[in-house]
Amino acid sequence: MASSPPHVVDDCRGVLRVLSDGTIVRTQNPSFLVPVVDDGSVEWKDVLFSPAPNALHLRLYRPRHDPADRLPVFFYFHGGGYCIGSRTWPNVQTYCLRLASDLRALVVAPDYRLAPEHRLPAAIHDSFAAVEWLRSAADPWLAESADLARVFISGDSAGGSIAHHLALRFGSPDGRAALSPVRIRGFVQLMPFFGGTQRTRSEEECPADAFLNRDLNDRYWRLSIPLGATLDHPLVNPFGPESPDMQAAELDPVLVVVGGKDLLRDRAVDYARRLRGWGKPVELAEYEGQQHGFFTINPWSEPANELMDRIKRFMVECGSGSI
Repeated sequence: MASSPPHVVDDCRGVLRVLSDGTIVRTQNPSFLVPVVDDGSVEWKDVLFSPAPNALHLRLYRPRHDPADRLPVFFYFHGGGYCIGSRTWPNVQTYCLRLASDLRALVVAPDYRLAPEHRLPAAIHDSFAAVEWLRSAADPWLAESADLARVFISGDSAGGSIAHHLALRFGSPDGRAALSPVRIRGFVQLMPFFGGTQRTRSEEECPADAFLNRDLNDRYWRLSIPLGATLDHPLVNPFGPESPDMQAAELDPVLVVVGGKDLLRDRAVDYARRLRGWGKPVELAEYEGQQHGFFTINPWSEPANELMDRIKRFMVECGSGSI
């Protein structure tokens, strides 16, 4: 008898499909379409930061005609469960345009390799490389506009957990020295993508029609973690049995942002409260009633405006100290 044709066994928002024979099918189309709002007040361009064989790009944004001598540098790592997403997607583009305009910053939005073709830790290594790229000051915009002594690292969802791993790498004296003359002032974790083998209450109670629901969350992890690993792997669970000792870790200031209706809420709240209890410079900002990714889904909503103001204050608080 003829074998049946391959069928879809995993589907990530129609962008990534894994077939029963192991074939991986991707589309270049974003998972949801939102209009790109670009009023011309911010200029942007793409830059290669990691050469072949990976050939990874990042997108730079800066306000036009900004009178400031130097602009703070603000990284934005996109989300997508380590499986989908891109600097080119319209939701990322629109949010980065707003970040550059509202924060009066040079915004850096890197791509990174995606799973399951490139399982973790590939995305983490690529993110390290994107931050280290700053040291080269190879692009004219960096030489013209960037204040490398005022660098902030942010990320949304998977990008938020990337920010966590970057904070661990560059928070120690050795990590800071390796980045010189770049100086990271703070980290903004926007609904960070953490996991664990024991479900939290917000995971258990998440409705099936949520923007990020349990099935999709589990699918992202299944496709992205190292083969044979569990959700207590150090790249997934910051407090897993083999994870770095967070109580002993040295960290620059961290702002953790959570939504009241987000499946990931409880893990992020627990993360912030534990670190704060150990005396780490960690703040928690919760937005009641908000779902996962509310600030890019509707970037001009009142909660998104409040979040932008909170990020501004965080940058001022963290960026005013001596180098």
